Amino acid sequence: MQDTINQQIEIYTDGSCHTQICIGAWASIILIGDKKINLSGVVENTTHNRMEILAVIKALDYFIKEINNEFDKITIVSDSQYLVGLLDRRPKFILSDYKTKAGNDIRNKDLVLQLFNHVDNLNVKFVKIKAHQKPTDVINYNNEVDKICRALVRGNLNN
Repeated sequence: MQDTINQQIEIYTDGSCHTQICIGAWASIILIGDKKINLSGVVENTTHNRMEILAVIKALDYFIKEINNEFDKITIVSDSQYLVGLLDRRPKFILSDYKTKAGNDIRNKDLVLQLFNHVDNLNVKFVKIKAHQKPTDVINYNNEVDKICRALVRGNLNN
């Protein structure tokens, strides 16, 4: 692996879920220089938002374990307002001890805490982009991760 000091790493993520049978999938594309790493997985009994968070966690887990070089920053690119908005809501979560007004844990608390742990330990920036953009001459990795997720969900409907 080439030296990643002062090099930006981009990670495109997406999640998808079939809401009636709760089968979901996540996908991440990690771009480091001219190297492209695809990651994906399928999860049963899940939700769309869990898959959005899991895509980021899995990509950052991979980065920590497999790449583990110094780097300038990691940019996470997602079309999920829920995911990107979690960081803005973090102070409120901390004040409420990750509880709702009714006293229950916030949704996806387990994954939210994992995500925040990664954000605390890595130089991570989140960028929200528009979903389902029309194809152009430029490679759209957001569309690519979306297609991977949807294909994985469809492929696991009858299993």
